[in-house]
Amino acid sequence: MKKTGTKLSIFDTFKTKGEELTGEANRQRSIIAILASNVNPAERTRTGISQKIAKIHGIAWKNIYSGIFRDLDEILIPIGIAEEDGRLPMKRGPKALQEKGIPYYHLTKKGILVALSLSNVGNKNRLLEKFFSQADSKEKNYEVIITNLSKASPNFTYSIFQKYVKAFCDNKIKDLLPFELSKLKEISDESLLIQKEILETFLNLPKQDKEETISFLNKIT
Repeated sequence: MKKTGTKLSIFDTFKTKGEELTGEANRQRSIIAILASNVNPAERTRTGISQKIAKIHGIAWKNIYSGIFRDLDEILIPIGIAEEDGRLPMKRGPKALQEKGIPYYHLTKKGILVALSLSNVGNKNRLLEKFFSQADSKEKNYEVIITNLSKASPNFTYSIFQKYVKAFCDNKIKDLLPFELSKLKEISDESLLIQKEILETFLNLPKQDKEETISFLNKIT
C-alpha cells in the first residue's frame, strides 16, 4: 500500500517539455536499474548508488546523495519497491556506525515487477524468471504465456508491464500485487486495443497476405 505523501514517479514528465522525464523520475529509474542488476553489495548502498549514477552523468556524487537518500528512504522502501538486503561492516567512522554497518538494498518482488516496466533496465529475462519464482498460484497462470511472448515479442511483452505499472503510478490500479492482467481491462488503453486488433487480424490472414503485411510494416518501421 502507498503511504500518504509517497509517490512512485518513474513516469513523471515535465508539463512544458513534452515527454521529457523529470529529474526525480530519472533518479528513481536509475536506482531501480542498479538494484535490478547483479552489482556487488557495496554498489547497492546509498553511497554506492550515488557514485554509480554520478559517474554515468559526470557529476559529483555528493551533489545527488540527498536525492538518492530521499528516493530510497521516503519512497522506494516505504511503498515496498526496495528493502534492506544486509549490512556491510565499517572499518572507520563513529563506533555506532561501525557496529551497525552500512545497509545495502535489493528489489522486492514488487520492485522486480516495476523493473520489468522500465526501458533502462537490462537482463529482463532473468528478472522475469525471478519474478515468477516468487509468484503465487494465480500469478503462475501467466508464466508460460508471458515467458513465451517475451521470447517471441519482447517489446510487446514488456510494454504490457509498462502499461500495468504506469496505471498504478496514475492511481488507476490500487495495488501492483497480486499481478493480475485483468486489472488492465478496467483501463481504456487505445494502443493495447490496436495491438490486439492487429494480432487477431494477422492470424486470420492467408499466407500471401501475411507476407505482404510484413513487407508493408518493414517499410514504415
